[in-house]
Amino acid sequence: MKTQKVWFITGASRGFGLEIARAALAAGDRVIATVRSNPAQLATTLHNHPELAVVQMDVTEEDQVQAAVKQGITQFGRIDVLVNNAGYGIVTAIEEATDAEVRKQYDTNVFGLLNVTRAVLPYLRQQQSGQIINLSSLFGYDAVPGWGLYGSTKFAVEGLSKGLAVELAPLGIQVTVVAPGLFTTDFLSTDSYVAAKTIIDDYQATVGSMRSGADALHGNQPGDPKKFAQVILQLADTDRPPLHLPVGKDAVSMYQNNAAKMAEDIAAWLPVATSTDHDQRIAASTLA
Repeated sequence: MKTQKVWFITGASRGFGLEIARAALAAGDRVIATVRSNPAQLATTLHNHPELAVVQMDVTEEDQVQAAVKQGITQFGRIDVLVNNAGYGIVTAIEEATDAEVRKQYDTNVFGLLNVTRAVLPYLRQQQSGQIINLSSLFGYDAVPGWGLYGSTKFAVEGLSKGLAVELAPLGIQVTVVAPGLFTTDFLSTDSYVAAKTIIDDYQATVGSMRSGADALHGNQPGDPKKFAQVILQLADTDRPPLHLPVGKDAVSMYQNNAAKMAEDIAAWLPVATSTDHDQRIAASTLA
């Protein structure tokens, strides 16, 4: 018989977060779904499900995060699966992005994830069980012009997830970092990503097509978000989830191509890369 889980899902108002919440409820689980605004709208979208708690929370506001987690624990008694999904993208050449734009991107995608993880972990440690699923991106495997800054936040999520995994494994807590490819969510709609205010003409050949192409791609991505949600449910139901999981043919291809390029670079420079040890020293005993 399936054991009922309690999910804590950030960024649940639409896209992956909404589909994961919907799938978890359909599977008989309980869901604490967080949104930055208008919690009543999400509750209505999910038909005011009796096993649903919608909590208003901005991941960048640590006090709100702590309060939201406590509210969820009060209602359902525990958290079994944390899904760090909240985030947004920015299209920009790295030089074009202002300090404020960079910090805002990291505040949500990296520091927001850390805020939520820190708030949930004391309960998971007390339980000596639980799973953290962090959403990365195919852009967390390799660089794409115009998405390098956003991708760097996902590289950070990949690294944080690896660190969490080795620290939490002895405590019975599992970590998976999932890197979705392009799915027909709202991510490429103008409501879900921003463009830097500064545009430098020298980057037209590389970043220019990304500035104009994102809207055209919106709605034509290959991935089905409902199928993605089922992958996340499958991860939560396995005893030995992977640490890394690219999802979508494009994400798998991005990972494979990047791994191959890195291997080629290392092989080509291996004599140089391994040439930096100290020269062998004369043993002290021979100088006596």
